[in-house]
Amino acid sequence: MSLLTVSTVAELREYVHNAKFKGLSVGFVPTMGNLHAGHMRLIKQAGKQCDVVIASIFVNPLQFNDQSDLTNYPRTLEQDQTLLEDNGCNLLFAPTVEEMYPNGQESQSIVSVPDVSMGLCGGSRPGHFDGVATVVTKLFNMVQADKAFLGEKDFQQLAVIRKMVADLSIPVSVVGVATERNTEGLALSSRNNYLSANELALAPAIFKALQDVATAIQQGNDFATTLDETQQRLNQQGFKVDYLALCRSSDLKPATADDDKLVVLVAAFLGSARLIDNLPFPLNRTTD
Repeated sequence: MSLLTVSTVAELREYVHNAKFKGLSVGFVPTMGNLHAGHMRLIKQAGKQCDVVIASIFVNPLQFNDQSDLTNYPRTLEQDQTLLEDNGCNLLFAPTVEEMYPNGQESQSIVSVPDVSMGLCGGSRPGHFDGVATVVTKLFNMVQADKAFLGEKDFQQLAVIRKMVADLSIPVSVVGVATERNTEGLALSSRNNYLSANELALAPAIFKALQDVATAIQQGNDFATTLDETQQRLNQQGFKVDYLALCRSSDLKPATADDDKLVVLVAAFLGSARLIDNLPFPLNRTTD
């Protein structure tokens, strides 16, 4: 099966219209490219649940608050096209900035999702989730898929998109897909390309720290003390922790002892790379 690549909304909509006219279901995977096995897990999951799989590659300038980060973000279109074709993707939508924002970014209507966008990555990257919500709303409206598949590694982003879809009554089902990790436990990310060999060897300590936090909390240890000790340990290992937080998994509010389903989230710099990860877990209370 060959991959069809289009760059205009008109071509995309014609393809989707024809697919739906035939009664086919459409799955959608939005990406910024530089694809890896984590993205391919999304593509394969879409292929299992839908008749037609569409991916997009668009490095969205609205969600970058650091111009150098936008400029340096890896762009590997030909390699990405090969991966998508090999893993069963039917159509790639690869628009230009002008196609996505024909009236310019400055006059673009902005989608802002309250509450879940606050704090964590939203606190460290002002305006980031407004950019994410805006471009994903546009993509959902352009593709009009039945299901959209997003990775759980970006836990806050997934929460933002789920709330946005519910609040705006967008007719798409959002499917979260488990984080793909390497054999050492490091979450796969395009930003891992920024790591040196030594940093790559150290990076799995992030996930180990999350596992340690979950174990300690389940054993009844104090929330604040556990987070503080873990953050100190990561900093001593060579990370520069941006945040380490324990939240309710449902809405990302700070966790309390009364909550059942928790998630521990982290963002930390290692060299020039800003790595994020998370681990959802139940509190697992025991009763006498």
